[in-house]
Amino acid sequence: MRQPLIIDRSQDQHFMREALALAAEGAALGEVPVGAVLVQDGQIVGRGFNCPISTHDPSAHAEMVAIRAAAQAVDNYRLPGSTLYVTLEPCSMCAGLIVHARVQRVVYGATEPKAGVALSRGQFFSQEFLNHRVLIEGGVLADECGAVLSAFFKARREQR
Repeated sequence: MRQPLIIDRSQDQHFMREALALAAEGAALGEVPVGAVLVQDGQIVGRGFNCPISTHDPSAHAEMVAIRAAAQAVDNYRLPGSTLYVTLEPCSMCAGLIVHARVQRVVYGATEPKAGVALSRGQFFSQEFLNHRVLIEGGVLADECGAVLSAFFKARREQR
């Protein structure tokens, strides 16, 4: 039986740094630098970074890749008691997957004012119609996460 989720805020920064390292891997491939790790029972069971360009897959957001990897690793499409760390506030596509996978907690870094649905463009996770509640915490290493994205887009603009 799975233990109840115990939030250890000292570990939030550690796992967010792991997600930042994955974001850098994506940036090296020319992908928008977003990284994610899924943690269950204190262990990373899924890792991912944005790769829709290189995989020709519009659903290959960091959260999607990490959750798919985790589901394969634990041999279950449900991930109860897990925490997803992602460097950028999730979009609507990823938010739906997070609910369906039964992720218990999402910790994100930077807000996404154009498409983020945890807080910026709506509060998807608090909708009454959802059959699963997700705990949300934003702003963990937000400055670092935002700086990675800003630097990427600045470099991209300079290339043009």
